[in-house]
Amino acid sequence: MEAAAALPGYEQLVRLGYRSLAGTLRSCTDCGWELARRTWAENARLAWSEALLWGLCAVGWTVARGAASRRLFRPFAEWCQLPPQDAAKMPESAWKLAFYTVSWSYGAHLLFFAGYPFFYDPPSVFYDWKKGMEVPTNIAVAYLMQGSFYGHSIYATLYMDAWRRDSIVMLAHHVVTLALITFSYMFRYHNVGILVFFLHDISDVQLEFTKLNVYFKYRGGVYHRLNDIVSSAGCISFGISWFWFRLYWFPLKVLYATCHTSLQAVPDIPFYFFFNALLCILLLMNIYWFLYIILFVARVMLGQVQELNDVREYDVDAASRKKDWELHIPSSWKEGKHLKNGLVKDKRL
Repeated sequence: MEAAAALPGYEQLVRLGYRSLAGTLRSCTDCGWELARRTWAENARLAWSEALLWGLCAVGWTVARGAASRRLFRPFAEWCQLPPQDAAKMPESAWKLAFYTVSWSYGAHLLFFAGYPFFYDPPSVFYDWKKGMEVPTNIAVAYLMQGSFYGHSIYATLYMDAWRRDSIVMLAHHVVTLALITFSYMFRYHNVGILVFFLHDISDVQLEFTKLNVYFKYRGGVYHRLNDIVSSAGCISFGISWFWFRLYWFPLKVLYATCHTSLQAVPDIPFYFFFNALLCILLLMNIYWFLYIILFVARVMLGQVQELNDVREYDVDAASRKKDWELHIPSSWKEGKHLKNGLVKDKRL
């Protein structure tokens, strides 16, 4: 296995990235809608058959999740006698864990066993780039899987997932991610996409696995210490991986390549500002969610949290003890119900 190339530091990333962005902006004498239209016409490539296949797969993910929840996850939650609130959320985490495990494993296969050097040599994502170049089949499969799943996820966040404090941000994240996937495929920046998939999916695997162990900690009215230990270890592992993959490797490998070294390989790279803006928004969202992790750790250290839970969840019992004018809690919450996707739902499967 190759030795990892030396990464730039944060200071070098900011300095060289800013220099490249500012220099490109100053040298662009005819930037505007006309240049964007011309660049789009010359470089964007997406067949109608590819768009149709994406739509069919997005619908397929939605149908598959509904079937898996009805026939597998919910019956299993009932068989395990999970508390109603945990049983209602368990199918969502089980579904996401299954997908992200498969997608991250496939991304790891591409980066470490299929001969692509992108992880060890991030600038190589732009070597030999040509407009309209052929997308390798194994990378096209990863793009179809990820793009259709995030299309499904936009629908799922609105109509299938439990509603959380950060659901609006999550919805924005899915839109930004889908835009990155779609446009990076159309402009043949698919090599960057594989690296982004790999660096993000691992945290989702650990998050959903940890949440499942939290849900299974009390089942059948009995406390299970093993699930408690695993969930605690998973929480620590999740926090570390989030920082390492999304806040350390992602900017220093991906943003350094897209902001700086991309101009060395392709001086007139199309939609340079657009893609880097989307990637920076993605980084800001990663920082936003990392604040939730820091908040949770701080609450644990201060003794304000007795057991693991999702700090993004609405705490119905605690909220009912506060004044309505403080948090604007609907009265339906006090009646043993909760909000899901803007609608009042009973706490039942």
